[in-house]
Amino acid sequence: MTNELDGLRVLVVEDEMMVSMLIEDMLTDLGCTIVGPASRLDEALTLARELELDCAVLDVNLGGQPIFPLADLLREKGAPFAFATGYGDAGLRDVDRGAPVLQKPFREADLARVLGELKIKAGV
Repeated sequence: MTNELDGLRVLVVEDEMMVSMLIEDMLTDLGCTIVGPASRLDEALTLARELELDCAVLDVNLGGQPIFPLADLLREKGAPFAFATGYGDAGLRDVDRGAPVLQKPFREADLARVLGELKIKAGV
């Protein structure tokens, strides 16, 4: 059986190592290709500029630094993304409302559903 997410290149941006590892394990189980992961904003911006990716899963807050410059860059590139946060959409800017939000903690099924939506938006 072929998974619809096989080969989907997903940028992972998460500053908590254990959470990042959990997301990576889920992505591997779903057949995705992991880009990164990045735990700092500058690192994530470099990856987004230099590597091919289809979509991204973004922690809203990286060690007190908001992820919004990366969200803006991804929007410019036409790469859809989802936010991963424990705060729902409460911490998002108006321009980011409507982007998928993975409420932490989330399950693999939740991640798969959101990635399916992002894949459609990315047209891959």
